Amino acid sequence: MALRKALSYSKKRTRPFTRKSKKKNKAYIKAIPQIKIVKFNMGNQAAYNQGKHTYIVKLISEEKVLIRDNALEASRMFISKILDEKAPNQYFFSIKTYPHHVLRENKSAGGGVAGADRISSGMTHSFGTNIGTAAIVNAGKDVFFISCENEKTARVAREILHQIKSKLPCRSRVIFEKIEQPIKTG
Repeated sequence: MALRKALSYSKKRTRPFTRKSKKKNKAYIKAIPQIKIVKFNMGNQAAYNQGKHTYIVKLISEEKVLIRDNALEASRMFISKILDEKAPNQYFFSIKTYPHHVLRENKSAGGGVAGADRISSGMTHSFGTNIGTAAIVNAGKDVFFISCENEKTARVAREILHQIKSKLPCRSRVIFEKIEQPIKTG
């Protein structure tokens, strides 16, 4: 089955549907779909933790939006592929959002079937079936974070994030920063 357009979900006012109860008949969500994102952190994390990286490039959402897990995974694959080709082992890349919101769909009977908007079952399936997950991203929140060892790698990362904007269903901006004092974590 094909995916619905992102517009069906991305700009809607929403509350996260994550309720899972121990008693199956009281749970709104019977089974949570598997998240399509394979990795959330990639690259040279040890160098980042030691404070060797001096540049940070971030993609920030400018509006509240739902971003599907398959859009995040497609972006992750594109970013990691290009960074591995152009700057191997000189970056640390992280996805800063987690898709916890369960998307639902009331499947409708096609054609000219009058009143069969829930496949002729009345209100028994009014909550809908699970079709995927999405991340609820508020305005001003980081979506992707890349730290780099040198300016050349940081410029490559900035160009990649500008190309990624078309894969996301929101207005976003790329922030490019030089760290004066490298951060040591761990």
